Amino acid sequence: MQTPINPFKKALAEKRTQYGLWHSLLGPLNTEICAAAGYDWLLLDGEHTPNDPLNALQQGQIVAGYPATHAIARIPMGHGYIGQSLIKQYLDVGIQTLLVPMVDTPEQARELVRCMRYPPHGIRGMAATRASGWGRNAAYAKEANEQVCLLVQVETREGMRNLDAIAATEGVDGVFIGPSDLSAAFGHVGDPWHPEMQEMIADAFRRIQAAGKAVGILTLDETLAKQHVEMGATFIAVGTDSNLMVKATSGLLARFKGSAPAAQAAKPQNY
Repeated sequence: MQTPINPFKKALAEKRTQYGLWHSLLGPLNTEICAAAGYDWLLLDGEHTPNDPLNALQQGQIVAGYPATHAIARIPMGHGYIGQSLIKQYLDVGIQTLLVPMVDTPEQARELVRCMRYPPHGIRGMAATRASGWGRNAAYAKEANEQVCLLVQVETREGMRNLDAIAATEGVDGVFIGPSDLSAAFGHVGDPWHPEMQEMIADAFRRIQAAGKAVGILTLDETLAKQHVEMGATFIAVGTDSNLMVKATSGLLARFKGSAPAAQAAKPQNY
């Protein structure tokens, strides 16, 4: 057996824009429908859903049947003993790329890097897991450090103050700007694209790029998403499965029953 090359990490290093879809609806059929669409990456969300490593394993197995799409898992937290344990579990089931929310300091970023890597460069525990083919890949522990990909999410005032140092952290492959939480932190709850926030996000893009790291964001407005690509977004989610379903179901009903309260729920949200 061979350690799989991480195509998403390779694409980021080559500065090839990767278009993704946020996947929150969990079910295997939903996962396959989204994976079959051909997005470059599919975000398996474990922060704002009841997802867990077992679900991520099942979803990752489904996504693996569609080689054009790469499975990324967002874990619910990355700090402390619980975060360390979650990182280990998600990597051990074979997810190579993790997105970690609420990273506020370079110290946290460095600890996440250590959790992602085997000794001597980290503290990831050794075991014969699915990621190593249950031990059949004898080289896995020596090769895995080069193939895991760490994306950190900056979405607070403290995180923005420390953005340069976080982005400069060796072992961090990309920095994801979380528009909703960031806008709430700066007093614009529910308005992630307020002019002040757009200016702040543009500045964040420049700072991350100056550190030589990939820039990520979720943008459900198509015009704005294209602007973010022009600004240098390297990995960008352009939709969420839940929002697509909300818009389609509410819109269909509204066409038969007229404007309905349910249709208002189709307003795009960002994570």
